Amino acid sequence: MTQKKLKKEVQNLTGLERATLCAQAAFDNKADDVVVLDVQGIASFADYFIIMSGRSSRHVQGLAQALETTMRSKRVSAANAEGINDGMWVLLDFDDVVVHIFYHEQRSFYDLEGLWHDAPRVEIDES
Repeated sequence: MTQKKLKKEVQNLTGLERATLCAQAAFDNKADDVVVLDVQGIASFADYFIIMSGRSSRHVQGLAQALETTMRSKRVSAANAEGINDGMWVLLDFDDVVVHIFYHEQRSFYDLEGLWHDAPRVEIDES
């Protein structure tokens, strides 16, 4: 992603600040159990994972759309979006931030937090 496409206020944002934007959008849209993992040095393809749950497949789809809209308003587009039509596990790839939105049962089955247990959790304030 070229820096010219980003609005001035987000041109110099760190991965953590972009992850915070995503987490705030998740909180604003009533996502359940939002977790931010710092995978720098552990994963070569991202710096942060955001994992959250939706209460229904429609809620999962709505969360994905809300996050895409929030990031697009900052001129940060998802390089890849998978699973939106099914609403069971949606993956949004914002380059250094990868967002996983699960329907509850899918989240416990795939257990990404367990898989990435070495990654420190980052606390994001819900305000």
